[in-house]
Amino acid sequence: MTKSKTQENDASVDKFLAGIEDDQKRTDCLTVLELMKELTGEPGVMWGKAKVGFGSFHYRGKTSEGDWFHVGFSPRKQDLVLYLHCELEKQAVLLEKLGKHKIGKSCLYIKKFEDVHLPTLKKLIKKSYNSPAIAGATIE
Repeated sequence: MTKSKTQENDASVDKFLAGIEDDQKRTDCLTVLELMKELTGEPGVMWGKAKVGFGSFHYRGKTSEGDWFHVGFSPRKQDLVLYLHCELEKQAVLLEKLGKHKIGKSCLYIKKFEDVHLPTLKKLIKKSYNSPAIAGATIE
């Protein structure tokens, strides 16, 4: 069984975010940081070199196992990626109200924070943080 390569670490979230060169992306990340802190009641923690996560759980899948965060984000070159484990493909009603975005299995991709409907984003973050899949901690 393969262990997850991305691990929680002691790197500074503030230092990481301060190093983002694009002003808009840095501002968006700081906004998401505060939003996720508020909604989860958890501090942001670095995972690997470029992900900020909130909370953690242990998972065991068919081919891998490890620890991961409940919700998180990462500034990428093209998009701001939010990691939400609420089966995004099943959240059509909320996603229709969200605004400009793309989705992957558990990733929400947005260009600018101002492009999304904040109350809807809050619902998605809460839903992900409280996801029963995470509570069970076994993901097959």
